Amino acid sequence: MAGGAKKAAMKLSGHLLRFALVVGTSAMAGDLTLEFRHLWKGKPLALNEWVMRDGGEQIAMTRMAYLVSRPEIGGEQGAGLGRKDWFGFINAEVKENRAVLSGLPPQKFVALAFSVGLDAATNKADPNQYAPTHPLSPLRNNLHWSWQGSYIFFAIEGRWRDGAGGESAFSYHLGNDAMLMQVRLPVDLDLSRNATLVVDLHLDRVLGDPKAVPFNEQVSTHGREGDDLAVVLRRRIEQAFAVREVKYENSRAAVRENAVMPLVGTPYRFTMPKGFPMPNLPLDFPLTNERVNLGRRLFSEKALSLDSTVSCASCHADAAFSDVRKFSIGIGGQATARHAMPLVNLAWKAKFFWDGRAPSLRKQALMPIQDPAEMHETLAGVEAKLARLADYPPLFAAAFGDAQITPERIGVAVEQFLITLTSFDSRFDRAMKGGGTLTEEERRGFELFFTEYEPRLGQFGADCFHCHGGAFFTDHGFHNNGLKPSADIGLGKTSGAAADHGKFSTPSLRNVAVTAPYMHDGGLATLEEVVEHYTSNIHRSPTLDPNLAKHAGRGIPLSAADKRALIAFLKTLTDARFEK
Repeated sequence: MAGGAKKAAMKLSGHLLRFALVVGTSAMAGDLTLEFRHLWKGKPLALNEWVMRDGGEQIAMTRMAYLVSRPEIGGEQGAGLGRKDWFGFINAEVKENRAVLSGLPPQKFVALAFSVGLDAATNKADPNQYAPTHPLSPLRNNLHWSWQGSYIFFAIEGRWRDGAGGESAFSYHLGNDAMLMQVRLPVDLDLSRNATLVVDLHLDRVLGDPKAVPFNEQVSTHGREGDDLAVVLRRRIEQAFAVREVKYENSRAAVRENAVMPLVGTPYRFTMPKGFPMPNLPLDFPLTNERVNLGRRLFSEKALSLDSTVSCASCHADAAFSDVRKFSIGIGGQATARHAMPLVNLAWKAKFFWDGRAPSLRKQALMPIQDPAEMHETLAGVEAKLARLADYPPLFAAAFGDAQITPERIGVAVEQFLITLTSFDSRFDRAMKGGGTLTEEERRGFELFFTEYEPRLGQFGADCFHCHGGAFFTDHGFHNNGLKPSADIGLGKTSGAAADHGKFSTPSLRNVAVTAPYMHDGGLATLEEVVEHYTSNIHRSPTLDPNLAKHAGRGIPLSAADKRALIAFLKTLTDARFEK
């Protein structure tokens, strides 16, 4: 790049904050897409791909996600534009690597800057104010520390091999205000047309040097004050970005809008308390009282099964719509293959079943009907039977505008009923709002739950929050939690990826004290057995979650008193409305 452009890039921070981007006000305004690519020694890097560090160690990254904010672009004369209210979320797992800046003037720019992380005010603000598709929504990014009140700015997890047959894991989460990273890059950008700026993140510059980041000594960090490893990682990340190229477009793509069905019936008032993120409610079929009532009837309708003996409620009849049996019983007395999960707070989930095979609640609702071990009926058979029952044609007409009964309408109605099953009024919730107190033992359990086990820094928590954080006490993800490997490979069967073998949906811990037995196979009968599993019975396998695999031995050691405290805390998560 020319010397003038380099000087402009160096002057960038001194000019940009004098300006603010004006979005969409000019017919000539253009869009700039930032496209992030992840490389290792110059080659594209995919998750779960083994690469070589300097010195012979191998690593495979299983997760990489980060937040970008406050973009600034500098002009040829040193003047520039900055924006404080723009955020991007980059997630290698789902190849979500693009963020768009809209409404930029048709000028030439020679410098780009952005933050990795968030300013202090945004970091401490209520994360639940954001729509579910917003980059800062906890539902979308899974980078919020929940009750600790701030975000993870950069998360990278994975496995490593030491070259001598040893294998372990690492988990680096950079959060807290001191970990805010600043990236400044020279560019050659002409925004007279829409453009895509490809930015490379060279991960070998972050983790490639075992002397700078020695895995055998430092396998985790959470960006706490005084942690030298976090400081090293922050500096290396800042210096690992580089501009690859600019790609220009001739025209803008047309915006597609989702079709919205006309409203039929009475709008259902969906409410939630402060402290919960906004759910992604269906737009094509808005919630109505009539659809919810129809769904409630269908949920308990045994005519959905071949011999009219089994309903959805048959396997979800106990506390929090769970099942006290290890395996539910389907048509003809057959045992199902997995334990029935509780059915609460489903409006905030995106994938369903233990193996994530259903992409929506309405599709999930139709699958047990057709499963030979559950209801063993056909959708055509269900349509015909419901049409012959006098109550249902009028109920479908009230819910959808006419009496036609279709699989889609059945799925939508059951979905809407399930969406209304929300749980957020436990003793823990009331204590957090000042409406009660926790005992000393329960407070100790809370502390253990939300504290990492990191002996290097003198922290000896239970590390539960990595998978069970947030307002729902789940990250809504899929993890291998160290159960003994079996023929049931969970998410691996759905995705077909070896890296997903043994991963199962992470259940919410709300109402966990009344929803035994536990795990996808119902193999743990009590909370005591669950806690013991995580402290002494972890089975190591190639897909064991890094936040468990990073610990030596068979689990996270806890004293008998700490185990009791952790269980005492979990019992505070019971919502009285779902105890029976």
